[in-house]
Amino acid sequence: MGGTEHLTVRREGATLVLTLNRPEARNALSLPMLVGLYDGWLEADADDSVRSVVFTGAGGSFCSGMDLKALAGNGMAGEEYRDRLKADPDLHWKAMLRHHRPRKPVIAAVEGYCVAGGTEMLQGTDIRVAGESATFGLFEVKRGLFPIGGSTVRLQRQIPRTHALEMLLTGRPYSAREAAATGLVGHVVPDGTALAKALEIAEQINSCGPLAVEAVKASVYETAEMTESDGLAAELTRGWPVFDTADAKEGARAFAEKRPPVYKRA
Repeated sequence: MGGTEHLTVRREGATLVLTLNRPEARNALSLPMLVGLYDGWLEADADDSVRSVVFTGAGGSFCSGMDLKALAGNGMAGEEYRDRLKADPDLHWKAMLRHHRPRKPVIAAVEGYCVAGGTEMLQGTDIRVAGESATFGLFEVKRGLFPIGGSTVRLQRQIPRTHALEMLLTGRPYSAREAAATGLVGHVVPDGTALAKALEIAEQINSCGPLAVEAVKASVYETAEMTESDGLAAELTRGWPVFDTADAKEGARAFAEKRPPVYKRA
């Protein structure tokens, strides 16, 4: 199991928990964090015993975005990881879920600040839980910057365009309740309980057929920009093979026998 000084990895049953771990900087992005995060996504994809991923932050914050001190020329922690970026210049975008989509469901558990790059990474997750006092926003325009992590493309596809443009163009903070009202997050829970709720959702997913779960997720994203007729055709291509799996037969037997199914990804 991987991880770095700014990214911890642990298992909770069939769930891989990736935690941004730089609380003294509100989990601002660093090289060790990005390298550890990308390795975590790869680990989840490669390990068939992992059925879901929970993505969270330590110390009461999710992520406050780019390390602006480093951007201003004061250096970024973890220079020893620079060779990883040289070997894969796209690594940081994959880590931030701009250029990589994990095949397992990713549930975000947000407490505190989830702004700038934090809100951009959030848009690469599948299910989102926020603590009552969480703060969201894309502050880049206020700093003369561009939200280049994908927000000008993704946000308008995930929430109504009027809300997306207001968030992008004003650079103002949004409360958890506002984020839920726009559809950016799905659950608002008492502070300190976002991780527990995310793990609860993950366990519900873990109890389902893993091949079916992965095919459903792939179909949703694959068909998002298709016409309805093209999407329905693509859905059949994804969906029919699932019915021929041992997992599907086990699900039917378990239902008939009134017992929990035991899925083996076959």
